[in-house]
Amino acid sequence: MSIRPGLCSVTFRQLDPAAIAALAADAGLQAIEWGGDVHVPPGDVARAAEVARLTADAGLAVASYGSYFRAEAGEDVAPVLDAAEALGADRIRVWAGRIGSADATGRERAATIDALAVAAEQAGARGISLALEFHGRTLADDAEQTLRVLDEVGSPHLSTYWQPTVAATDDVAVAEYRRIADRVSAVHVFSWWPSTERLALGARDGLWRAFAEAAESAPLPPRDALLEFVPGDDPSSLAAEAATLRGYLG
Repeated sequence: MSIRPGLCSVTFRQLDPAAIAALAADAGLQAIEWGGDVHVPPGDVARAAEVARLTADAGLAVASYGSYFRAEAGEDVAPVLDAAEALGADRIRVWAGRIGSADATGRERAATIDALAVAAEQAGARGISLALEFHGRTLADDAEQTLRVLDEVGSPHLSTYWQPTVAATDDVAVAEYRRIADRVSAVHVFSWWPSTERLALGARDGLWRAFAEAAESAPLPPRDALLEFVPGDDPSSLAAEAATLRGYLG
């Protein structure tokens, strides 16, 4: 399986980019998704270019730009695209609004879909793709709703991420992945149980082995599997977590 093991920089918001790049390289990871909240702010192209250099110097790839673009009416995606371009990221993680699919009005839904379509068109013009955060309190809050958003936007420049739904059993979580597998470009990897308690990755061994099996048989496996949370947000735990992830990916 040719899925790159990587790291989301938001895992260690307390560290600077140089320290994160060194940690990821030492742990045998291959790529980093740089977050837009702390490490690479939207519109700060000088900072983005510097982080791109640090990443390359560590022998790593930029997996993506983890933005907090919410696709709300009137929200400007240009600063996000500028940062991603300077970072050398060819994919940007975006959010399908901030209201769950069951609670959004028709007008709210239409505004988010329209904003995603415009953003995807602008991103595609720069050779960049967008990918939805698969997350509660957005329109992409389960597998069927994520497919609905992708189909309504209808852009070749929009895919989705996947991550295990909070409190879902292994079987339910993997079934959701299988439902959207051919639209998934990246996975956020963590083991929470029974709710948002942050466990070592291997604590949900069945989940991640089942995911790896499903990804291997998917027509298009995700490009990246990115560690997003580690127990206690402790940098010293990364090496073991990365080794576990690499084991699942073969």
